[in-house]
Amino acid sequence: MDEEVRRWWNGIWGRLARRDVWLIRRTRWSVVARAGDTETGKVLQWEFETEPEALRMVERLLRAGGAGQWREQGRGESPGSLRPDAAGPE
Repeated sequence: MDEEVRRWWNGIWGRLARRDVWLIRRTRWSVVARAGDTETGKVLQWEFETEPEALRMVERLLRAGGAGQWREQGRGESPGSLRPDAAGPE
């Protein structure tokens, strides 16, 4: 998805002298999956144009299974801070 943020024109008409400059914000969604630890794990990455497309891939990866129980982490939260035996809010 592209968004035109700003645009400049040199003010001259005509195909030989006219100049245009655009500042474009390009939003793409990436899904990154890692199998293993941060040092030796295998990393795969996919890019999508829209958030729904990216979320479909996330759902597909989560359904693919494997050991453990998937749970969403908050931003900047390390996996160790979500120990299953830690007391949660009441």
